[in-house]
Formats: sequence, C-alpha cells, structure tokens
Amino acid sequence: MSGARVHVTGIGFITPLGCTAESFDDALFNGRSAVRARTLEIEGLDPVELAVAACDFDAAAVRSGSRLPLDRGTAMAVAAARDAAAQAGLRSGSVDPERLGIFWGSGLAGAGSFDDTTRALYGERRRMRPTTVLTVMPNAAVAELALQFGAQGAAIAYACACASSAVAIGEAMRAIRGGWIDTAIVGGHEAMLTPGVMASWHAMRVTAPPPPGAPGSACRPFSGDRAGFALGEGAAALVLESEAHASTRSAVRASSLFLAGYATNCDATHITNPDPAGQVRAMRAALRDAGIEPAQVGHINAHGTATTAGDAAEAASIRGVFGRATPVSATKAIHGHVLGGGGAIELVTALRTLAQGVLPPTANLRVPDAAFDVDFVLGEAREARDLRYVLSNSFAFGGTNAVLVAGRAMDR
Repeated sequence: MSGARVHVTGIGFITPLGCTAESFDDALFNGRSAVRARTLEIEGLDPVELAVAACDFDAAAVRSGSRLPLDRGTAMAVAAARDAAAQAGLRSGSVDPERLGIFWGSGLAGAGSFDDTTRALYGERRRMRPTTVLTVMPNAAVAELALQFGAQGAAIAYACACASSAVAIGEAMRAIRGGWIDTAIVGGHEAMLTPGVMASWHAMRVTAPPPPGAPGSACRPFSGDRAGFALGEGAAALVLESEAHASTRSAVRASSLFLAGYATNCDATHITNPDPAGQVRAMRAALRDAGIEPAQVGHINAHGTATTAGDAAEAASIRGVFGRATPVSATKAIHGHVLGGGGAIELVTALRTLAQGVLPPTANLRVPDAAFDVDFVLGEAREARDLRYVLSNSFAFGGTNAVLVAGRAMDR
C-alpha cells in the first residue's frame, strides 16, 4: 500500500504560538518567537536562567472522561484532539468504534504529575495521591482519548524520545493503509516545564541561555553562533482517514491535505550523537514510501535543534539526499523543543505551509554555519504557490529517526 494517501481531515493544537490557525500562522510566517526567559529556582542550588516556550493554557478547564485528575500534558492532548475531531466533523455514529484507533506519542508523558508527587513525598512528607500512577503512566493520554471518543480499535502509546509523536502518526498511517482501521486520532504532547525536567536538560548542556533583553533569540538553528535549544510544551492532534472512509463522509472534499509517506529506523551508533547515514536512509525510505523523487519535495521542516552535533548531522543528511535544491526551515526557534510532542507540532507547521503555499523563515538564523551548504529560508517567509509535497524530520536520542511526507491535492 506504499504511495496510498491517508487524508488529514482535522487538525487541533495547543502551542506556545497559540491554539488557532490564525495565531499560529501569524507567528509561523513572521518568525515571531514565543520563547521567554524563566528563572529556575531550587532550594539549595544557584538560580539558573533558562529560555522556555510555554502555552497559555488552563488544564483545569478540561473535562476528564475518566473522572480522574488529568496531568497537564494529558489535558493538552484532550483539548487538541477535541479541536481536531470537531474540524473533521467526527460525531457519534459517523465512525465504527471498532475501526477507530488512537496513536499517540510522548517522551515524558505525565512529567508534571511525577514532579509534583516526588516533591510532595520527599520535600513535604505528604501522602502519595492514589491516582498518581494513572496520571503518570505513558499511556495516560491514550486511555483518556479512547474513553472520550469511544475508540475501540488499537490504542497505542509510543515513546521514542523526540521522535515519539512522528512515529505515532506514521504507524497510524500504516494501520489505515493496512486496512486494520478506517480512522485514527493521532499526535503527541509534552508538558515538562517542571523544575526536575528543566534542571535535567540544563545539566546536559544542550539548552540555550536567554540573551539579556532578547530571550526570543535564544534558539538559533543552523546558525554559526547556535547555542542549544529552548524547551517548549504543547500538543498537536490530527484526524487521519482512509480515502474510502473520508469519501463516505464527504470529508475528503473538504480537505486537500494528506500523508503520503513515512519511514522510521535507528542509527544504532550512539545514544545521543546522531548519525547522518541513518538519517539519509530514513529520508530516502520515506520518499520511496510516498512514491516520489527528492525533486518533488518543495520544502523540508528540519528537526533543527540548534545543537552542535544535531544541526551538523542533519545539514549533512539533507545535503546527501536533496543537495542544495530544496528550501529548509526549522521552527523550534519560535515554539521551542517540545520533545515527544515536537514531531506532531512540526507536522502541523508543514501542513500549514502546504495549505498557505508559503515557506516559513527560520527565526534567528541570519548567518548559517559556513559548513552547511543548504538552502535555508532566511529573513522572511518565501512564497511557494505550487508547493505539492513537504517533508518533516524528527530525530531522537537513542538513534530513532522518523520522517513524514505530507502532500496537497492540487485538484481541490
């Protein structure tokens, strides 16, 4: 079934750039960063200045289908999925529940709940909440989404670090192509701007310090003076449907966007240092799955972490597959690194790029590293009205690579 289209009939998101297409597009195409400075203060340690991108989101306002407390990340997942389902017009009875699946990715799942619980236990000597396990477990969001939408097909959580949600989306695409389900609610989340998680990333020396007076310029992917990434939070959800199923609901006529290709593999070389050869294999496999040639891809949404090793490997692998022919953007500069939820949010940026026919700039990238011979979109957005296919990269600690190819039907 390689090359078969899987239609995107609904999109929802909770991001630092906003939760509507209008606010998201405004920030994306104008390169407006949501990264801000935050002081991490932990008793007994020196304060640390970090650059982070947080969402304006009230988790307490989200209704729980399980009637249990929701972790902030799970609440984001529910809100994003509801918006996607509403846009797709999914209603009770419009989908066979046994043919509806949930495929969701997150790296740290209920990080906020875990941080709260350990602080209460060790710092305040308070009793554990009896619901702690249910809010922290990696499949907490999947279980909640299945309850809320009555999904009785496959309901699977994926944990592949920064590739988690991209893998979840790709595996859902395979399940639909394989005929095991007709419809899937897919995506990912991460809500880990907690003291423990932020301190852990800072200790790895991969986070960028916020420049005084200009914290939005902290993350500079592919720049000669890049200094690491800014942590972010958020969630993104898609409704995916087979062409046959979407056609019966007339949904396919309302959406011109589809997923065309997917591949995942593993470098199997190092726990943190990426291997360009593995990334090349993943991108070429995704193109084969889509049944297209590199020249047909009009834009690449790079993983672009702004780390020394990550950017160098990705620039080399893009050059190896596409040469200098395909424009490249990296959007973590404005919405932060959302880790396990990043693949889903960055696929949404790729789909907005397709829908608008405009390539977003890489914010904060003024002078690319001289070693990277790639066509970066610099300064301002670039018009691309004939854009047909885009590719989105997600590369993770542990060596997992996931590549998604999205397309736009030109006859709709």
